[in-house]
Formats: sequence, C-alpha cells, structure tokens
Amino acid sequence: MIPEDAAVQGADQMPGPITRADRLLAPLEDAANFVAAFFIFMLMLLGVAQIVLRSIFDYPLLGYIDMVELSMAGMAFLGAAYTQRMGAHIRMELVVGSLRGRSLWLAEIIGTLVGLVIVAILIKFSWDHFLRAYQIGDTTIDAELPVWPSKLVVPVAFGLWFLRLLLQLAGQISLFIDPFRRPEGIILARDAAETARDEAHDMLDRESTPRKDI
Repeated sequence: MIPEDAAVQGADQMPGPITRADRLLAPLEDAANFVAAFFIFMLMLLGVAQIVLRSIFDYPLLGYIDMVELSMAGMAFLGAAYTQRMGAHIRMELVVGSLRGRSLWLAEIIGTLVGLVIVAILIKFSWDHFLRAYQIGDTTIDAELPVWPSKLVVPVAFGLWFLRLLLQLAGQISLFIDPFRRPEGIILARDAAETARDEAHDMLDRESTPRKDI
C-alpha cells in the first residue's frame, strides 16, 4: 500500500513523463475495449438473427459459426490492456498484500517483469501466426472468410498490453526508489475489506436513490 503522505507530497507536482505517457496510451486502450464490446454486441445480434432465420424461415445464416470464431479474438484480447490499467484483472495477493514500502514495489516489479516476458513471447508467436495466415491466404472452412484480420488483432492487443505493463513497471520502479512520491501509471492495491466496504456503499447508494415512475 502507498503511504498516505505520498499523495499529499505529490499533490502539487506537475505531471511527470509516466503520467503524460499514460494519458497518450489510455485513449488507445479505451478504443480497443470499445471495439471488444462492439464485437460482443454484434455477436448477440448475430445470434438473434441466426435463431430467427433458422426457426421461422428455416434458413440458417451462412457462415455463422465462422463469424463467431473470427470475433472471439477481439472479444478475448482487445480489452486486456484496459483491464490491466483499471486493475480489474485477478491478482493473487496473499503474499503481496502483506508487504509495505520498498519490499512491496520490489515484488510488484518482479511480477511485472514476468508479465512483460510472457506478453513479449505471445506477441512474437501471434505475429508469426498472422503472417503465415496472410501469406497462404488462410480462410475458414465453411464460408471461406479470411482469418488474417482476426489473427492480427492478437498481436495488436498484446502490444497495447505490453506498453501498459511498461508504464506500470516505470511507475513501480519510481516508487521503489522513493516510496513517498506520487504514484504514476500504477493501480494501488486494495485489500478485501476495502473492496467489500466500497461495494456495500455503492449498493446502499443505489437502493437509496429514488426511482422515477415510468
């Protein structure tokens, strides 16, 4: 956890290079996440169209399975960098949650370095798969739709994720050097009690908000 004095000491500081880079990267992550949500929405419409056409008109949608297959990459990976930025990913904090100060940021640095290595490997191999599919003109089996756009989504999404991890690594290193400086480019760890308390407050706020009759 960050010492409480860190936010006070950094309140009057100008945005550093990490914050400026974060502001440049965030719109790209938001756009990628929006595209992933759009894929999910279109898949829902596609499923409704498939059911209506098959049940009422006995005319199934041509290439439905192929389109579902091609959309999976966007739905699965385009929101990864956004999720990393928001801290909405699943973390195992049984050990990290008990650390403080430089020991905490050292553990975070090690975890982020491991993540960077893994994501870099995934970028390399997913790019190779995209090039292979593009060069041989690979298509789906049923409707023979080209698969290279779907495979290109994977290294692009992982590239954004890699940049986000780099920003977090820079922020963690700066806090390892000076634990009292203003946090930049990172998500502050929160324990289970804080999360449960905030969720309870949100639920109470929703229940206490008066509803307008329709």
